[in-house]
Parts: sequence; C-alpha cells; structure tokens
Amino acid sequence: MSDERAVVTVLGADRVGIVAAISRVLAENNVNILDLTSSKVRDLFVMIMLVDISNSRVSLEKLKELLGAEAAKIGVQVTIQHENIFRYMHRV
Repeated sequence: MSDERAVVTVLGADRVGIVAAISRVLAENNVNILDLTSSKVRDLFVMIMLVDISNSRVSLEKLKELLGAEAAKIGVQVTIQHENIFRYMHRV
C-alpha cells in the first residue's frame, strides 16, 4: 500500500517547543513524519514536514483543526494540505 501524504508548514516567531508541540499532535493521531526541514531567519521559524496520513486516526479536516488549535496555543501559523494539492499549486 502506498503512503497517503500531506505537507505541513509552520511559520512563526522562533521559540522553544514548536517542533515538539506540532510533532505531538501528529504522533497522537498516528501520523508519521517522513521528512522535516526547518530553518530560522532572524527571529522567524519556518518548518516544512512531509507526513504519512494513511494510518491517521482522524480525517485530514480534523487534523487541520487539531493542528490549528495547537498553533494558536504556541503562537504560530500551521497549514496542512494533501500532497497532491500542494504539488498542483506549486507546479512550475
């Protein structure tokens, strides 16, 4: 069975615990992180994750809600979209 994947992006002021908070929400819902890249530009933190949602305990819409709630708590912006949509929107 092939992976069903999504792209998670995180943007906000750099602070301790961002990766832990977002990763915890994913782990609690059985979403596996396949790849992760992050960088810091001055005080701005940027993270992009490719995740496997094929065994997620919740729908993609519910996962968006859960990540959004966690993002609000820690003061960052989080988006998640199916990989196919991400690729279509960012094609060259």
